Amino acid sequence: QVQLVESGGGLVQAGGSLRLSCTASGTIFGINAMGWYRQAPGKQRELVADITSGRSTNYADSAKGRFTISRDNAKNTVYLQMNSLKPEDTAVYYCNVNYWGGDYWGKGTLVTVSS
Repeated sequence: QVQLVESGGGLVQAGGSLRLSCTASGTIFGINAMGWYRQAPGKQRELVADITSGRSTNYADSAKGRFTISRDNAKNTVYLQMNSLKPEDTAVYYCNVNYWGGDYWGKGTLVTVSS
């Protein structure tokens, strides 16, 4: 059974940095993309960034220039380096793997940015 395990969330001051990691256990065939979504209180879940197996990247406008997504295919791990964090980045961040059969989701890791 596939599980996505996230780590790296926490409390940081505005302007600080965090690095999120997500490792997929088990074998996933036909991965299209790995990515990060976030959901702030009272808001819908939104895409932050994703990266395809060919390493093409896609970022939300709010993440461009501050966040960097990367992946290690050998480790089935995706990373999100977040710099210049703002209070509005506060949310639960979810790891996602999109494959031919659908999506796998992690349980989420909380990122809190204080002003």
